[in-house]
Amino acid sequence: MNQPVITLRNGGGIILIDKPRGPSSHQVAAWVREMTGVAQVGHTGTLDPQVSGVLVVLLGKAVRLTSILHLDEKEYICLMRLQGDVSQQNLEEMIHQFTGKIYQRPPRRSAVKRALRIREILELELLSRDDRFVLLRVRCDSGTYIRSLCHHIGLALGVGAHMQELRRSRSAQFSEDQIYSLH
Repeated sequence: MNQPVITLRNGGGIILIDKPRGPSSHQVAAWVREMTGVAQVGHTGTLDPQVSGVLVVLLGKAVRLTSILHLDEKEYICLMRLQGDVSQQNLEEMIHQFTGKIYQRPPRRSAVKRALRIREILELELLSRDDRFVLLRVRCDSGTYIRSLCHHIGLALGVGAHMQELRRSRSAQFSEDQIYSLH
């Protein structure tokens, strides 16, 4: 296992956190600030409270890297629940159609302007399926809304779908095998 703390020459650092479900990314950054005593703490991409996984926390002078690192691609493992019956063939064909550039509008509850955006789904892989529960691996641009992706896949299939669970497995070059658990 790689070190979850990376010290930079300029006096800053990076801590790779396994964010649990429950707290916001901002709360986790505040806990790191409290535990380390470092005043300047930031992160490279918000995870909703109900989402777990890789959260890259920057300390001190490394906070300057936020504008660069938050733009890097992300990878997620997503449990999607279909709201109706769909054949395996139709599901696989539809998932394939969502690879590439897609249009997305941020959700109503989003803190950002709800303008239509183009995002790229670099890989969309069907890992497994148990009846209406579908496990997906999504490698995508930063800023992609996976909940919206699930919704749109469901609409395209004609049965509806929603995101049941989500975990970020990679952020930029940082992956789950490098993260530090808060437990």
